[in-house]
Amino acid sequence: MTGLVVAARYLTIVPIPGAAPGRANPFGGAAVWFPVVGLGLGAVLVGVDRVTALLFPSLLAGLLTVTAWKLLTGGLHLDGLADSLDGLAGRDPAQRLAIMRDSRIGAFGAIGLILVLLLEIVAVAELPPGLRGRALLVVPVIARATPPLLVRLFPPARSEGSGAAFSASVNWWTALTALSLALAVALAALQALGALVFALSVACALAVAWFIVTRISGITGDVLGAAIEVAELAGLLTASAWSHLAR
Repeated sequence: MTGLVVAARYLTIVPIPGAAPGRANPFGGAAVWFPVVGLGLGAVLVGVDRVTALLFPSLLAGLLTVTAWKLLTGGLHLDGLADSLDGLAGRDPAQRLAIMRDSRIGAFGAIGLILVLLLEIVAVAELPPGLRGRALLVVPVIARATPPLLVRLFPPARSEGSGAAFSASVNWWTALTALSLALAVALAALQALGALVFALSVACALAVAWFIVTRISGITGDVLGAAIEVAELAGLLTASAWSHLAR
């Protein structure tokens, strides 16, 4: 259960009492719990969506639901996405990593955040009520199952930092267990659509991570955040396309 607490502290802003783990391996045992944290986040989003859908028009309800989504995660993954996009403007891997460390946001990062948030808001708002709740439950689970896989496939870009610490604590058993949990939740909630959402979300996370990793010579915490955001967006767009084509 210590791993679950660490995972919840790392992925959300939920205040959890208790002492912080030692710094030697802060993520040890936590990665396998990432999908469980995603499931808890999804359950909260389902509740927020039901309340906002009763009180407001669909677009405003979607905006409020996505706002709650990003607030609960503290904007952590959005920050990773913005930093990763800004880093692509660098001339070489060293400069790109330096740009990613900079807390200021650049044009690429700002444009990327705007587009991703707009797409997510509209995708949530346009999903039919019966599917929207199930998608909101599943998508955070799948997205948070991708970091353990990514750190097994790609080496860390730095010898220090959250990305390196996370990479050192994750093995293939952890990665495959996290993915299996996510797939089981997706199939239980969405049946055939769940398999498609899972496959496309993981594929998009892999593609984005590979694209960035080839330009900075390794993976970082920012890249993991970017992959989570892209996986969530891919899952929502997949559910939206399925719903639209089924009409």
